[in-house]
Amino acid sequence: MAAAFVFSAGFSKTAFADEADKTTLVYGSTDYTRINPAMDEHCEINVLLFDGLTDHDGDNQIIPRLAKSWEYDEENLTYTFHLEEGVKWHDGEPFTAEDVKFTFEAIMDPANESENAPDYEDIESIEVIDEHTVAFHLSNVNTAFLEYMTKPVMPKHLLEGEDWQTSDFFRAPVGTGPYKFVSWDAGQTITMEKNEEYFAGAANIDTIVFKIVTDDNAKAMQLLSGELDLAQITPKEESLFADNDEFKVYDMTTSDYRGILYNFNNEYWQENADLIPAINYAIDRKAILDAVLLDKGEVAYGPLQRNKYNNENVEHYDYNLEKSAEIFEAAGCTQDADGYWCRNGERISFTINATLGDQVRIDMAQIAAQQLREAGLDVKADVPAGGIDWAGQECCIIGWGSPFDADDHTYKVFGTDKGANYSGYSNALVDEYLTQARQTEDENERKEAYAKFQEALAETPAYTFFCYIDALYAAENTIQGIDEDTVLGHHGVGIFWNICDWTIENQ
Repeated sequence: MAAAFVFSAGFSKTAFADEADKTTLVYGSTDYTRINPAMDEHCEINVLLFDGLTDHDGDNQIIPRLAKSWEYDEENLTYTFHLEEGVKWHDGEPFTAEDVKFTFEAIMDPANESENAPDYEDIESIEVIDEHTVAFHLSNVNTAFLEYMTKPVMPKHLLEGEDWQTSDFFRAPVGTGPYKFVSWDAGQTITMEKNEEYFAGAANIDTIVFKIVTDDNAKAMQLLSGELDLAQITPKEESLFADNDEFKVYDMTTSDYRGILYNFNNEYWQENADLIPAINYAIDRKAILDAVLLDKGEVAYGPLQRNKYNNENVEHYDYNLEKSAEIFEAAGCTQDADGYWCRNGERISFTINATLGDQVRIDMAQIAAQQLREAGLDVKADVPAGGIDWAGQECCIIGWGSPFDADDHTYKVFGTDKGANYSGYSNALVDEYLTQARQTEDENERKEAYAKFQEALAETPAYTFFCYIDALYAAENTIQGIDEDTVLGHHGVGIFWNICDWTIENQ
């Protein structure tokens, strides 16, 4: 299908509000190469264009969306969903159970290489009972199943026979959500207008423009200049808005953690993974939290600290250079004349990559590298101009988080060979405990399994955790309805969960 691309030389916010009574929200967004929630995730734009069978409310609890109700047959491990009737795709075609079956079978198909596939590996078959009823037959209990039904459903009539990685559809998507795609000015803007026929009730704001601003510092400047109405800002830029009557700053709790991801597919870490605990002890997390985030967050020691299944009794790897040195010595490392730790005659040396334009990650990489050099490791920080080479790098600053069910961003992130395990980490005990936690509905059994998972992960670390980040958003004070109490996901995703309730006053 043909994509609706629009190319222009400049950007003007007023161009999107030709009529006096029309409202437009301009959001400072990262760049997109495609909008493909079936294959990718953590994109703010998904919730505007698409719907899942289920959704989250402001307390991150599961609520109905495209499915108005459901039943679960415990004996046969079957979820049956009853769909909303009269829902239409943005092109006017009816939404049916066939779209649901088509979407999840595509995610599960190994040929499509979806990083989300591990969320659905317990699905044995999907049965269309009638136009508005669909059943999922599972092979095992998956307690997080309703959580994963929040994944956006895609239109069969537009994607059947298409390549799920390269189709033009993902540059001009058609969903059922509260906003319709209008145009994509490559590298500049993605424009959406409200869906007047949205089955859950039309939104108040007429037009939303995602203005592409890849540099954090530039977002702050464009907010102040009036080019943006809303954007995530860094803690160091908060002072620019805190005392400005034209803006409100939202300091929002997230499940979003940062740390060092080690590439275990790289030969260096295949030989030196046993040194990661020593590296962990050499990082002063509080110093990073204070210097980079100005204390807007929390020191991190594991992936579930903002989740009810967190095990606070695991090893925290608090800053301790003496313990670090003990581990290096026990591993047979010695210090050279310059004080650098060496193994087999070679310095412990690696590069920490950070994402171009992400000032928080850049600052963290630089401070961590400096701390490790002071601890006797030959470490550098780098910001690759061409983007991070996942396969070839030694390590990088990572961001993940589990704001919902604890299975989310643990099973597929730390499980061996799972879709979002970009580090290549593999630990048989971690696999065992994550599977146990997924396959039991008993709260106490899940708690015990997740506690053991965190203990195994801490003993053989996949990451060096730094801290959890508060998401700071600056918004023009004319915007009403933003829920500042919702716990956001990784990368601060989730602020648009109640977009239909937002209003803009006196625009």
